[in-house]
Amino acid sequence: METALILLAVALVLSLVLRLPRRDRQDRSTLRLVEIERRLQLMMDQLGIVDQGPALPGVREHLARGDKIKAIKAYRQATGVDLRTAKEAVEAMAAGR
Repeated sequence: METALILLAVALVLSLVLRLPRRDRQDRSTLRLVEIERRLQLMMDQLGIVDQGPALPGVREHLARGDKIKAIKAYRQATGVDLRTAKEAVEAMAAGR
């Protein structure tokens, strides 16, 4: 009985390990995505297209009034990101980046 349980546990662990994504596949996908984004940016630059970013209701208005906290709150509501990401994004918007 104990041997059967041990074999079952080993089989379960092996099946879980084999289902994990392979690191080299993730690395290739990441590199490919970075290359696609680079090429897209080159095409946009060549065509003179400026990405205004997502429509963020209220964020730019709050920034124009100098109310950064309300802008961060509006950004979080519009995008669903965490506080740190929203703060960094709003600060980048305020800096004109």
